[in-house]
Amino acid sequence: MQFSLIVPTLNEVSNIDPLLKSLFALDCLGDQFEVIIVDDGSTDGTPEKVKSWEATHNVRLIERHAEPDLTASILAGVAAARHPVIAVMDADMSHPSDRLAALVQPIVEGSHDVVVGSRYIPGGGTENWPFYREWLSRAGGLLARAICDVNDATSGFFAFRRALATHIPNHARGYKILLELLMAGQGRLRVKEIPICFRDRTRGTSKLAFSHNLIFLQRLIALAGGTVSIRTASRFAVVGFLGVFVDVLIYQWMISQDSGLALAHISSFIAAATFNYTLNSKWSFRLHHPGHLRWSQFIRFLTVGLFALLLRGGVLAWLVYGWGVASEWAIFPAIIAAAGVNYLGSAFYVFPKSDPPVPLDIRWRTAAIGIIGFVILLRLVYMGVAQLIPDEAYYWQYTQHMDLSFFDHPPMVAWLIWLGTTLVGQNEFGVRLGAFVCGLAAMGYLYALACNLYDKSTGMRSALLLAILPFGFATGLAMTPDAPLIAAWVATLYYMERALLAGQTGRVWIGMGIAFGLGILSKYTLGLLGIAALIFVLLDPVARRWLSRPHPYLAALLALLLFSPVIIWNMENNWASFLFQTNRIGGPQHVFSTHKLILYITIVLTPIGLVAALLALRTLVSDPSQASRKRLFIGIFTGVPLLFFIAVSTFDAPRFHWNSPLWLALIPTMAWMLGQNNTHQKVAHALRAAWQPTLILLLLAYAFVLHYVALGIPGLPYRFLSEHYFWKETTAEVEKIAMDIEHQTGQSPIIVGMSKWSIASALAFYQRSDPPLEIRSRNVFGVPAAMYDFWHPSAPPTTRPILMIGMKRRTLELDRTDGNIGHMLQEPAEIGSRTIYRQDGVPLRTLYYRTASGYLGHAAATLVTPSQE
Repeated sequence: MQFSLIVPTLNEVSNIDPLLKSLFALDCLGDQFEVIIVDDGSTDGTPEKVKSWEATHNVRLIERHAEPDLTASILAGVAAARHPVIAVMDADMSHPSDRLAALVQPIVEGSHDVVVGSRYIPGGGTENWPFYREWLSRAGGLLARAICDVNDATSGFFAFRRALATHIPNHARGYKILLELLMAGQGRLRVKEIPICFRDRTRGTSKLAFSHNLIFLQRLIALAGGTVSIRTASRFAVVGFLGVFVDVLIYQWMISQDSGLALAHISSFIAAATFNYTLNSKWSFRLHHPGHLRWSQFIRFLTVGLFALLLRGGVLAWLVYGWGVASEWAIFPAIIAAAGVNYLGSAFYVFPKSDPPVPLDIRWRTAAIGIIGFVILLRLVYMGVAQLIPDEAYYWQYTQHMDLSFFDHPPMVAWLIWLGTTLVGQNEFGVRLGAFVCGLAAMGYLYALACNLYDKSTGMRSALLLAILPFGFATGLAMTPDAPLIAAWVATLYYMERALLAGQTGRVWIGMGIAFGLGILSKYTLGLLGIAALIFVLLDPVARRWLSRPHPYLAALLALLLFSPVIIWNMENNWASFLFQTNRIGGPQHVFSTHKLILYITIVLTPIGLVAALLALRTLVSDPSQASRKRLFIGIFTGVPLLFFIAVSTFDAPRFHWNSPLWLALIPTMAWMLGQNNTHQKVAHALRAAWQPTLILLLLAYAFVLHYVALGIPGLPYRFLSEHYFWKETTAEVEKIAMDIEHQTGQSPIIVGMSKWSIASALAFYQRSDPPLEIRSRNVFGVPAAMYDFWHPSAPPTTRPILMIGMKRRTLELDRTDGNIGHMLQEPAEIGSRTIYRQDGVPLRTLYYRTASGYLGHAAATLVTPSQE
């Protein structure tokens, strides 16, 4: 077996004899390989020990006298090697020499270009390694996996074709040459990993220092397209430190002038950002700046600045409104958070690396990591400060009346809210914690599904699209039944692909049963995947064999077992939920709404997303290069739900978000098309050109809306949220009105929300009265109110005062309300209104209310004759 083994050394005299003895004792290697030991200036006699082997064995010594550097040592050995196949291993006996033949053989045979001895694949591992070193190694490998497809990119035991070394940049330095080698191949290399057991050295001392980890991290960022370095970071820090003075001085002055939190932090940020850009472009990133104003670069700077500003507003609101930190002190953590976004955005987006150009695939991977990371950060910051929308408050009410299921939805949303509020308290963060986790799970499963259908790069782009598309972003933040539905839907797709396409058994079918069961516990819509799976099995000859095996039936039984609480609840309540969902589709009024469905699809996907989805569907139909079974799988699991909603829209009006999950099966193909440079080059180029500004605008829109609802935007009133939002402040005002009524009458009023469930639920969540107020919904007056019909099915006549709360004035006009409400009330007063203000004096909304001195009951309305009305 002809190959050259390169062993870099630095003060390894005690390991030379054991290492070389073990190598030349291996019969499987033959006698045609050479060992090149490259010494980096050892002072312990290592060169002399190596020279004692040169006369009797095929061993050569190369002595370097420059600054010690592992990459430079290995390249020096490559330059002197006699064979076209190169292997590299450490001298400290940590790499198993008996795995050398398995490492080299695929290269010698020509089946692969690079073979890596991996510690982090099945069969691999480490022995006697300190915890901190293993943690650093795993962290480095995990970070490197973002831009290369190797599990152990930090391995020092690998083999490769010698010709590949010519692609490694001359300026490459550090302790991890394997990463340089893999990235130089730009994704075109045939790479194989073999498992090895890494053993910590027993002789000598490790040369790895913490500075080497920093160098590795810096080089990793550079390979990903960033200009991050110790030099730019230190200069950026100096500029930022100076900018903090500008920022804080202006902010503190405006706060002292009662300018308001939002106006103060936005004004001070703009002033500091202008100051920082001037110095950063001329000094911190001078090597990446042309020396004059470039509008494209300046627009990128403004974009990054907006991201940092809007995130900083969330941190500020979280500290001031959530934790009660004084605004004068809260600005400092907010500045730090914004500085991190500014620096990374400047390094990767404003002043990116351009020489040599970063491959398109790596740029997309870097963009995916950055955008997904910002989305996660945005959710974390704002999920605890943005007030609940009424839907979330309603599902929180489920947890106050826990049951096996509920009238209008299965119980999964209630279980998740109960778990979140149990862990972190009865607050917005606790309510939304389940949605956040479901969002992460959905991205993870979609990434895995896309990797299985296509490749890792497509997987990362798929997770990016899910994170940024409106339905994906919303369901990862707002705690509604759609959050667990999306996660369960994509998990079911993943397990179905593994079972029906990959033909796996065992745990895959168990996973499918669990995912499907949890999905229909979230929303009945997931049942469409069961229909799609049956159609796929009937159409696909390979998958049809599962019909005669027990696996699918056991998976179905497991899903049915998980769904049993819903069945039991319906049996106990006259099948109320099943009948309600059936009546929602195909009610008595038939309305053609296909045009609305198209509009709703455009909303959940965006116009560019809709075009991309149509192109992906066309590709699946017309592209013979795609595997036929894969095309059938994606087509069936997208087409069946889509045809269902199209059919429903011909006679009914589906809700705008109902179609969201059906696109999950198609997103991998949409993401795959973005990376094509051959058969679909023109289409892919057009999509990339359209997606890039779309992604930025969507992310800015989400951050802007969250900043708007949590902290406000100076000069922009809350006109569009005047009915359905800001119930925290509104509830405090309702409590004041109730207290006034109690002082006047001596009795606590019954609060009635004059909507189906929104008002009553929001008031119940945000009330702080002790004892708590008695809050009901409009079913008090005989008008349907969803689960309130079960929680409070009747209301006897009472002399207690009634306080009715409405979103609009007209909902309190008794002559316009349903059910003869006016005849059920005793001495109803005129409609009143109050303007609701935030604690900083900003007007939020108008509260409409009406009082009555008592409630006469339903019988009072039925006694009224038509003539009396």
